[in-house]
Amino acid sequence: MVDRRSKYPKSADAGETLAIDCGLADRAAEGDRAAFEEIYRHYVNRVYGLCLRLTTDVGEAEVLTQDTFVKAWQAIAGYAGHGNLGGWLGRVAVNLWRDRFRASIRRDKLVTEMTAVLPPNRDGVIDLLTALDLERCIARLPEGSRLVFIFHDVEGYTHREIAELLNLAVGTVKAQLHRSRRLLRKMLAEDKEAAHGA
Repeated sequence: MVDRRSKYPKSADAGETLAIDCGLADRAAEGDRAAFEEIYRHYVNRVYGLCLRLTTDVGEAEVLTQDTFVKAWQAIAGYAGHGNLGGWLGRVAVNLWRDRFRASIRRDKLVTEMTAVLPPNRDGVIDLLTALDLERCIARLPEGSRLVFIFHDVEGYTHREIAELLNLAVGTVKAQLHRSRRLLRKMLAEDKEAAHGA
């Protein structure tokens, strides 16, 4: 018979909780799924509460909570036992949220920049570019240009980081980025003209 009782007693003090955290984290780092499930059961509500406060959206909070535990499973060996595991999981959640927030800001900035280079329509009004329009055009870029563009302008990698990731020279990365931006402007302008029947 499997023991379903929690390893965390209801009246555990901070020292006991830390000892349980360390023991479960060590076992999880060795691949013990049951130990990680115990960590999940004990901390999921706390992590979800934090995620909900960060995102202010139930659906996004659920996704961020799930992603936090996936990342934690992958990185549990990095938990060094300094402070309780709930605090460590909170930092994982905040880092994931911050990365998504930064990516969202970069995407919004990118949409604004791309809109600024489009010519006005026949009425002299610049149409708003939607993120969906931009995503469609990015998907149509040649693979090399698309990868460089996504890594640099969407994800925020440096030229040197991209060069190392893709095994390219920094000059090639810069050229691909320039090409991708030029192609995007052209595609967006053509799509806009087609939409207005010009």
